[in-house]
Amino acid sequence: MWPLTVLPLLLLLLCSGLAGQTLFQSPEEGWQLYTSAQAPDGKCICTAVIPAQSTCSRDGRSRELRQLMEKVQNVSQSMEVLELRTYRDLQYVRGMETLMRSLDARLRAADGSLSAKSFQELKDRMTELLPLSSVLEQYKADTRTIVRLREEVRNLSSSLATIQEEMGAYGYEDLQQRVMALEARLHACAQKLGCGKLTGVSNPITIRAMGSRFGSWMTDTMAPSADSRVWYMDGYYKGRRVLEFRTLGDFIKGQNFIQHLLPQPWAGTGHVVYNGSLFYNKYQSNVVVKYHFRSRSVMVQRSLPGAGYNNTFPYSWGGFSDMDFMVDESGLWAVYTTNQNAGNIVVSRLDPHTLEVMRSWDTGYPKRSAGEAFMICGVLYVTNSHLAGAKVYFAYFTNTSSYEYTDVPFHNQYSHISMLDYNPRERALYTWNNGHQVLYNVTLFHVISTAGDP
Repeated sequence: MWPLTVLPLLLLLLCSGLAGQTLFQSPEEGWQLYTSAQAPDGKCICTAVIPAQSTCSRDGRSRELRQLMEKVQNVSQSMEVLELRTYRDLQYVRGMETLMRSLDARLRAADGSLSAKSFQELKDRMTELLPLSSVLEQYKADTRTIVRLREEVRNLSSSLATIQEEMGAYGYEDLQQRVMALEARLHACAQKLGCGKLTGVSNPITIRAMGSRFGSWMTDTMAPSADSRVWYMDGYYKGRRVLEFRTLGDFIKGQNFIQHLLPQPWAGTGHVVYNGSLFYNKYQSNVVVKYHFRSRSVMVQRSLPGAGYNNTFPYSWGGFSDMDFMVDESGLWAVYTTNQNAGNIVVSRLDPHTLEVMRSWDTGYPKRSAGEAFMICGVLYVTNSHLAGAKVYFAYFTNTSSYEYTDVPFHNQYSHISMLDYNPRERALYTWNNGHQVLYNVTLFHVISTAGDP
């Protein structure tokens, strides 16, 4: 907040001619609220509530600078997530390199002491691990690229902060181009390092048993690693209460939480938290709602054109699961069905700011035959059931508009999954399974081209 002592002229201008009024300005102008009143002696009394970063905008550039600052902050958060994931992958590959050297040493030291069968097993194992040597070198190079990208983000943030302090707009176009270039490079880097084809799902890790048979729980996929808040939403229709736990440990213990009361009730369990906001389906409608936790307000809401709702096209378990929102490495997605698509699953990429549909794909897979679905690296994975014995049965690739049938089993420990979402920050599946909150780790097969490859 600005102290009133530094704003005598500004407040005087605001008070002039506005006695007894309460005005709510557009958020784009920076002002949140101000009031004025007439004192008995004729003096004008004013109160101003102003964001710390607000300025009296001489033109549109200060607003544009704030938007650029937000973009750079998002890039910085994404860099932190990418760096953490790359470090984990690098550690895994280095472990494989150690194993490969150990096997090689055993082969060299064997000198005829091994049986033919044991020798062949070692040789086959070496053959499997041999491609990892080029993968390791590529990961080392990519790690250096991330370090350079992070330094560029730091320099750009410093430049923007300096310009914002000086209240000017010198070099704005150049800075905007640098932000756009950084975003493009980060997206390409994330696709290269973090993405791959789903080949395995781990055994379940039960975090807690809490709530009814149906519900959802999640963390923010865009939050920095130090932010481990957990959001919890019990039930699948007409609910409005969202619990926010400070950490995963607090969630497990059921302590240190605050409550958000949504202005409009939800339908289904396909909610997602992305960059500080909750995206959910408004009850008895095909409206998408974006609720911002910090301001406790609805930022935007929009209908999904033609999308079914109110149990018209749910997953096989029902529960008003007509609309399912997801986040992967490339952004925000909606999975739903329309009459025009004859009940088949539609995947749409959404703009997280406006909720407008950027592009849609008809997968050809009937939604009522799907148990649940999740997105990884632009690929929609669909399970064939929500009950025991389920497996990941179908994959749709948005980058090529093609599909294939898969056979990736996973252990449905509590026999009734009503929520299944992928978290790209942690590379894990979050599930709500018959009143249990459960995690699964995933294995992604990733091919890195070497120098001689096309």
